[in-house]
Amino acid sequence: MSTSDPAPEQAPRPRPKLVFDDPLDQQSSDDTDRGWGERPAGGGGAADLARFLDEKPPHHL
Repeated sequence: MSTSDPAPEQAPRPRPKLVFDDPLDQQSSDDTDRGWGERPAGGGGAADLARFLDEKPPHHL
């Protein structure tokens, strides 16, 4: 095997596309309740109590 062997050819990588859409027209994760840390609704009284205790500031214990 000689040192002048050519390297195997690699397929050219596709170039990234330029997108000129308005980014403010797209929904971001902050536009949803999940983006703000909201929990899905439901569960009943025990779930409400757990959420209340989780979200209460420490000085209100």
